[in-house]
Amino acid sequence: MAGYGKTNISPFGRISTGCLGLWLAGLISLLLAIPGCAKKKPPPPAPPDVQVLTVTPTNVPIYQEWIGTLDGSVNAQIRAQVTGYLLKQNYAEGSHVKAGDLLFQIDPRPFQALLDQAKANLAQSEAQLQKSELDVKRYTPLAKDQAISQQTLDDAIQATSGAQAQITANKAAIESATLNLDFTKITSPIDGLAGLAQVHIGDLVSPSSGVLTTVSSLDPIRVFFQVNERSYLDFWRRIIEADGTNSSSPELELILSDGTTYPERGKFFFADRQIDVNTGTLQIVGLFPNKKFMLRPGQFARVRAHTLTRTNAILVPQRAVSQLQGSYQVAVVGESNKVNIASVTVGEQIGSDWIIEKGLKPGARVVVEGTQKAKEGTVVNPQPWTPPKQPEEP
Repeated sequence: MAGYGKTNISPFGRISTGCLGLWLAGLISLLLAIPGCAKKKPPPPAPPDVQVLTVTPTNVPIYQEWIGTLDGSVNAQIRAQVTGYLLKQNYAEGSHVKAGDLLFQIDPRPFQALLDQAKANLAQSEAQLQKSELDVKRYTPLAKDQAISQQTLDDAIQATSGAQAQITANKAAIESATLNLDFTKITSPIDGLAGLAQVHIGDLVSPSSGVLTTVSSLDPIRVFFQVNERSYLDFWRRIIEADGTNSSSPELELILSDGTTYPERGKFFFADRQIDVNTGTLQIVGLFPNKKFMLRPGQFARVRAHTLTRTNAILVPQRAVSQLQGSYQVAVVGESNKVNIASVTVGEQIGSDWIIEKGLKPGARVVVEGTQKAKEGTVVNPQPWTPPKQPEEP
């Protein structure tokens, strides 16, 4: 028994120590040989998908915008020139009137009476003149024969001169009375749209009553806007470099309060004579056609002008540019589709794009969609970026 060595008892019976070691080694080898029992290494994750834009130099028009206020080319404030009671309003408020159209009628009877009196005074003066002239004609030979005194002839001559002067004064009184009678008919001095009446029938109006209504000439209509001194200098240099006239100035666009663009293009009209020392701005006036009277005085709108064209500019969507502590960065997909974070210098904003002044070269692939996945050194799967369709203007 001693020669057989020490034995161990196992579930399978009595097994020697040497045999147990061989049995365990074989079992482990068998288990390793069975498929699936060994732990496999997981495959690497697929590169994330990103959308990229290959930048290409292009010519970009640069626009500038200002806040403008619309006003009529001529705003005629209608006032009473004589005192009297208002009898009629002869126009429809908000309607188009022509020069000479009757707007209001003041009671003409007092002025007609003054005119009749002035005419009567003229007739009386003319009769007095005739009598004085006859006296002079009759007294002249009598004075030569000393049948009457020279004083009597001189009085007759003086009376003739006084009658002539009175006729002149009476004619002036008739002219004044006629003018005042005409002023009882208040007419429009221009073609345009008549505004709301500020008086009512039966009111006593006078030159101190204020504005009765306003007639505005709206075709063309003026737009007033302020530009800073730098914009003014750039604008004026462009005119001088052209032909030096307003015809070389850029066309103006008008963007209304609802975001739509007015279909007609405007033109530069004139610039004010001086720059406001308080604001450092210069007032510019433009003209826009307004045949259908869509534009009205008092409206606010944005005035836009194409001031210059940037050649060989690099544009990227603003969504591709990230800002961090005052610096701007873009994710660029380089060789082997590896991402590099590049610092850039941005310029003007053109719609939803940004002009890149420095930091990008033509042909660079910039990540537009999926920038959160594009980390420094990350390998990505670049796909072409398609710009979204712009909504059509109504």
